[in-house]
Amino acid sequence: MREVYRFTNLPDTVDGHLIWDLERLCREVRAGLKACREAGFIPDTVGVDTWGVDYVLLDGEDKPILPLYCYRDGRGAEAAEEVHKLLPFGELYARTGIQFQPFNSIYQLYWDKTHGRLDRAESFLLLPEYLCFMLSGVKAHEYTNCSTMGLLNAEAKTWDMEIVRTLGLPERLFSDAPQTPPIALGALRGEIAEEVGFTCQVVLPATHDTASAIAALPRRGAYISSGTWSLLGAELDRPVTTAAAQAANFSNEGGVGTIRFLKNIMGLWLVQCLRRELDNKYSFAELAAMAEQENVFDYALDVNDNRYLAPQSVREEIAAECAARGWPVPETPGQYANAIFTSLAHAYAAALDELETITGEHFDDLCIVGGGGNNKYLNALTEKAIGRPVLTGASEATALGNILLQEAAKL
Repeated sequence: MREVYRFTNLPDTVDGHLIWDLERLCREVRAGLKACREAGFIPDTVGVDTWGVDYVLLDGEDKPILPLYCYRDGRGAEAAEEVHKLLPFGELYARTGIQFQPFNSIYQLYWDKTHGRLDRAESFLLLPEYLCFMLSGVKAHEYTNCSTMGLLNAEAKTWDMEIVRTLGLPERLFSDAPQTPPIALGALRGEIAEEVGFTCQVVLPATHDTASAIAALPRRGAYISSGTWSLLGAELDRPVTTAAAQAANFSNEGGVGTIRFLKNIMGLWLVQCLRRELDNKYSFAELAAMAEQENVFDYALDVNDNRYLAPQSVREEIAAECAARGWPVPETPGQYANAIFTSLAHAYAAALDELETITGEHFDDLCIVGGGGNNKYLNALTEKAIGRPVLTGASEATALGNILLQEAAKL
C-alpha cells in the first residue's frame, strides 16, 4: 500500500458547540481522489470508512441540515437522562447491546428532536454513507456503522422500531434498512468524475473504521484496534447482552459476518490532546521516548472518565486526578505522557480480564492493530500488564480492511 494523500481532521467550535466542517470533509475526499490521478493511480473502486455515531440530516431535497455536530459535543449527554426516563438503560442494552456512551446517536437524535432539528429532516446518513452519497448520488445504510447508533436490534440486525416509537423519533428516518457490506453503489457522479479526472465504482465497505480494521485480522482472538480510541474485544458469533456485559460496559457492534464484542477505552486521544496542548512541539514518537525516560510512577488514571472526553486542558485534568488520589503530580511533558501510557496499559489489562470473564474464553495473546501498534513503549507496558504476549498487526489495518472489502464487492 502507498499513502497518496492525508489531511488533518479536528472539529471546530462554533457558538459553543463542536461541529465538523462537512463541506471541507467532502472537499478533502475529492482532493484525495485527484491526488491519486496526479500520482498516476486510477482506482477501480473507492470506499469510505470513518468513526461511528455521527450523522448528516437531510431535507426533502437531500440537502444537509447543518451544522453537523461532532460526537464530542455535550448535547448527547444533555439528552441521555431524558431518554433513560422513557427507556431505562437496562432495557436499551438488552435490545441493542450497545454500551452507554453520552455521544451515542440515540441521544444526539433525541436532542435534535427536542430542538426542532428533525422537523425538516426526511432522511439521514451516517458520515461515511453521506460521503459515498456525495460521490455516487446513491443513498444506503451500512450495517457496521449503523450498529453503533444504539437504535439497532442486536439480534435482528435492523432498526428497533419500538425504540424509535417510544422516543417519538420520525419513523420516516428509518424507512431504509441497513445492508451487509460490501455494498456496490455505482459509478462516480458525472460532475465528480469531471472534477477528479476519472471515474470508478463507489463501494460501501465496513464503513465503521474499527469494523474495517477487524476485517483485516488474519484470525479471531483478542484484539485492540488502537488509534484515537482503543477498542478492545473479540469477534463472536452472537451478541452478549447479559447483565455482566452491561455492567462492564461492553458493546456489541456489527462486524463482517460477526459481532464485535468490545469495550471503548479513551486511547491515544489523550496523547493527541497532550501533544496539541504542547503546541505540537513533540512528535508522538518523541513523547513515547520521553515517557520511557521519565517513568517515575505506575499511574492507573481512570482514562474513561468523562473529564477526558473533551478536556480544555488534559494536563490540568490529569493533575487534578493525581492530586485527588494522592499520587505524584506530573511536572514535565514526559511525565504526563508516561501517566497516560501506564494508565492505558492498566485499562487494557482490566478490560481483557472482563472480556474473558464475560465470554468464558481464554485468550493466549493480544493483537494490536492500527497506528497505536507502532508505540513500542506502550506495547511493552501492555505486555507487562496483561502477562501474555502482545502481537502487532498492520498499522493501517482500517485502510487494509476497507480495500479487502472493496475487492470482495467485485466478486
